[in-house]
Amino acid sequence: MVSDQQVRKLMKLVKTEKSLDVAAAKAGMSTKTARRYRDANASPSELKKPHTWRTRADVFEGVWEELAELLETNSGLEAKTLFEDLQRRYPGRFSDGQLRTLQRRIKAWRALEGPCKEVFFAQKHHPGELVQSDFTHMESLAVTIEGQPFAHLVYHLVLTYSNWETGMVCFSESFESLAAGMEGALFALGGVPKVHQSDRLSAAVSNLAKPAEFTERYGALLRHYGLKGRMIQAAKANENGDVEQRHHRFKRAVDQALMLRGSRDFSSRDAYEAFLQGLFDQLNGGRQERLAEELAVLRALPALRYDACKKLQCKVGQGSTISADRNVYSVPARLIGEQVEVRLHAQHVEVWYAQRQVATMPRLRGRGGHRINYRHIIDWLVRKPGAFKNYRYRADLFPTSRFRMALDLLELQQPGRAHKVYLAILRLAAQENESLVDDALRVLLDREQDISAEAVKTLLQQAQALPLPTEVHIDDVDLDAYDALISGQVSSNGEADQ
Repeated sequence: MVSDQQVRKLMKLVKTEKSLDVAAAKAGMSTKTARRYRDANASPSELKKPHTWRTRADVFEGVWEELAELLETNSGLEAKTLFEDLQRRYPGRFSDGQLRTLQRRIKAWRALEGPCKEVFFAQKHHPGELVQSDFTHMESLAVTIEGQPFAHLVYHLVLTYSNWETGMVCFSESFESLAAGMEGALFALGGVPKVHQSDRLSAAVSNLAKPAEFTERYGALLRHYGLKGRMIQAAKANENGDVEQRHHRFKRAVDQALMLRGSRDFSSRDAYEAFLQGLFDQLNGGRQERLAEELAVLRALPALRYDACKKLQCKVGQGSTISADRNVYSVPARLIGEQVEVRLHAQHVEVWYAQRQVATMPRLRGRGGHRINYRHIIDWLVRKPGAFKNYRYRADLFPTSRFRMALDLLELQQPGRAHKVYLAILRLAAQENESLVDDALRVLLDREQDISAEAVKTLLQQAQALPLPTEVHIDDVDLDAYDALISGQVSSNGEADQ
């Protein structure tokens, strides 16, 4: 078969050789063939007639009209659904191997006669014009903190012109997370663009009892920074395409960096956040030229940050607790019956009374949770030890696992006094030092000595002399024996044959 390349060579040779026979021979074809292509002045591909006829009988003849009518009514029908319907209505007529034929037929119908597909228009971005942001879930990366799964999100912000990006670890798609993430990004950038674009923020809105509250607070945040807000259409994530694409590439970069690091475990959340920041710096390293164009036209930041926390007025209940955003927190018992101001930040909660901050604690994720600080209520629990047994939030009164082990042992050794003794030890932790009390309990448990507040206090007085925790050393596992076992080289006494 003659190729286009041979004919192109022939056309050049015809001009330089003495005869067509010589040109044809050098081009690798017969004289007759060469004459045909020379006279036609066309390549084989140009002379080839389009294939418009069938080479096999149409197995869907007689039913295609039905299928076409169904597709016109609902173009979203899949070929497999229609094929299974044909097999039910015409038993024995269609074999499974003909499904691929129908899929090709329907694909051609969609391209030639089906409804028009949505057109996406590439956008031209301008320096300092637009910034996009969104939340992305990070669970798929299997990051752990001290061996424990670390379920979290990243608030991700991207400048669409330079693709400069940054982010913040957070735990919910709340307004507080949005505001903290946006402010952190703008101050890291050092300026303010013209427009902030996001998705519909439905998760953040649904977290509020009054959706209008979100609209009001989000509007105030934009006004503080002089930003124009823009939201994409519902279910049109492609309109936020820059940040959506950066989600994918950022998480892939994190995954690769974790593999290169050799571990997905971090000693602390601060260490993990420093790792992410280092990765953002690395990703932004090649964007400095276009970023400089953006920085030249960004507007100045306001002098102060926006106060994004949510403020609530709560009355402290008889249990020395408040209910804020459908979660329960303890406060100092002296505030029982008083009205306090609760300030909900993205990642912590502050309690204020008489213009003074009286308590702060990490913010709980989700709803229906509780965080009870035993220091707030221990004095009254010591006076009312009977309340400890069925206390609703009892699980929060074990600062470490050793406190739990101590109570379990006390209930075996002194079933009638266990709770009273444990609460006395917990009071020592509140008055002295929790970590030292934990060390004292470790020593008592290791020595299998009786546990009491007096024994703990005695050990606290000689804290510097307490023995260090036993260091556990695990030898490297020798897999040669397993290899020998698999290969059948283990003798009857369990030893590998030499």
